[in-house]
Amino acid sequence: MTTQSPLRLSTPRALARIIPFARPAFGRLIAGMGAAFGAALVSLLIPLVLQAAVDGPMASGDVGLIVWASVGVLALGVLEALFVYLRRAFVLTPATRVEYDMRMTFYKRLQRLPVSFHDKWQSGQLLSRMMQDINLIRRWLAFGLILLVVNVLTIIIGAFLLFRWHWALGTTFIVVSIPLWFFGYRFERRYGVLARQSQDQAGDLATAVEESVHGIRVLKAFGRGKHALQKFARQVESLKQTELGKAREVGVLWFWLEVVPMVAFALCLLIGIWLASTGQLTVGELFAFFAMATALRWPLESLGFLFSFLVDARTATDRIFEVLDEENDIVDPENPATIAEPRGELAFRGVHFRYQDAAATERDLLDGVDLVLEPGETMALVGLTGSGKTTLTTLPTRLYDVTDGAVELDGVDVRDLRLEELRRHISMAFEDATLFSASVRENVLLGRDDLDVRSPEADAVLAEALEIAQAGFVHDLPEGVDTTVGEEGLSLSGGQRQRLALARAVAARPAVLVLDDPLSALDVDTEALVEAALRRVLATTTALIIAHRPSTVALADRVAVLEDGRITAVGTHHELLRDSAHYRHVISSLEAEEQRQKELRYEPYGSARETEVNR
Repeated sequence: MTTQSPLRLSTPRALARIIPFARPAFGRLIAGMGAAFGAALVSLLIPLVLQAAVDGPMASGDVGLIVWASVGVLALGVLEALFVYLRRAFVLTPATRVEYDMRMTFYKRLQRLPVSFHDKWQSGQLLSRMMQDINLIRRWLAFGLILLVVNVLTIIIGAFLLFRWHWALGTTFIVVSIPLWFFGYRFERRYGVLARQSQDQAGDLATAVEESVHGIRVLKAFGRGKHALQKFARQVESLKQTELGKAREVGVLWFWLEVVPMVAFALCLLIGIWLASTGQLTVGELFAFFAMATALRWPLESLGFLFSFLVDARTATDRIFEVLDEENDIVDPENPATIAEPRGELAFRGVHFRYQDAAATERDLLDGVDLVLEPGETMALVGLTGSGKTTLTTLPTRLYDVTDGAVELDGVDVRDLRLEELRRHISMAFEDATLFSASVRENVLLGRDDLDVRSPEADAVLAEALEIAQAGFVHDLPEGVDTTVGEEGLSLSGGQRQRLALARAVAARPAVLVLDDPLSALDVDTEALVEAALRRVLATTTALIIAHRPSTVALADRVAVLEDGRITAVGTHHELLRDSAHYRHVISSLEAEEQRQKELRYEPYGSARETEVNR
């Protein structure tokens, strides 16, 4: 996904949004700008010294004065180099601190934005903003901004000094240089569009690489590597063309930045020679004029690069604040309630839910769900594909908020609880188990921020959770529970990842446990062991379990049937078999699927290794 802000601010106003992050570094940045300005002033003093040397000691032939003049120029050169060093010393550390603060703020924002935001945004787009755009802003603050301000001031002061020798020379140089401002304005407009397009395409490219890496097994299994490469090549080609467009715009600007000063130099040289020949200008003054004009050449030529840097920084700022400005409607309440000792009663009362991008003519995905789980009760939720089961399980922890009705924990609307407290009381295990690039210990104890992961108490919690999830295979890993499982846990099989995700949910010791078909990747024998161990946990914990296997239903005290977004029947397994035709249809579908998998000797990816470990 690529987006642009609906309201495009002017470049100064857009970049001014960085000020809150840069404010702590203002002192050092201003000092760095002062040092850079000092270097520029010193470079402008050198032509004045040269004028005095040419018209004085060189004209009189006084060798001693010539030596002193040379020493003076050398001293000014050393002083200029010292100012350049001070500029770097002043700005590098604070600019890095600004980058750190922006990156931390961006990451915190990503963590707090709702799941609906992440559903819409490509991870590559977020990654490119986090890394490339924030880094670009840091470099612009430390280098681009300072040099742009200083070089513009240098050009203004230098242009004023040109009039010191003769008004005709100064006027000629300034008038001939006026077109540069037109070309600069034209450049900003065209380059700005290309810069935004380039950065968005880079984000799309990052997404393509990430998807290819994560889906490498699928691409190899289906022999689609060449297809993926062709698609990637098209994206790379598009980015290349955009970058070439940027280069052309920069090249055009550089052309005029080279040509215009040369034209000004030529005209000034003709006028200066005529003035010197008529006695209106001394040789020293003419020499100093061209030394000053030469000193102004770098500030003039740098405008092309600095303007492009400015536009890039402005575009990067827009892209960062597109995320920071995203509305977050899942936040802590102003006056939060609290539940000191949760009993675990979970209630859905008239719950409606629809996704934000759903068409107005579509009915709600959840269309008036009423369901109450008593404390300590295990409720299985069954339904056909698309009935809304998984969506229902995202509502208790406020991964999404209901669009109507309420979800209550012990009689308190979950929207009235702080998110941290709510998610401490309710824990989840997903069918698609996600692990982090960390040790087994850190993954399982992720929800226990109240524990030191190396403490004896943490060891006890970890051992219990692993036992319940039948995840003893971790002790056979190279470093046991301290083995790093790798990115997204892909070094493990699907069943192993599911068991660690289940252990993570159990280790959190919540009042309510929500399980979204957490045993789907397990073989029958392992599933039976996990279910037997889970019964001990579920005896004292309220649990809502999505069931895709008849064996999972056996864990439940009661079963709820979800049909077309509504709970149409609640009861024990035997009661529903007797009274609900739809339930019988759902169970027969589950049994048929389970039997089909047995007949085909279906094994999830990596289960051969997993079965060996189980043995």
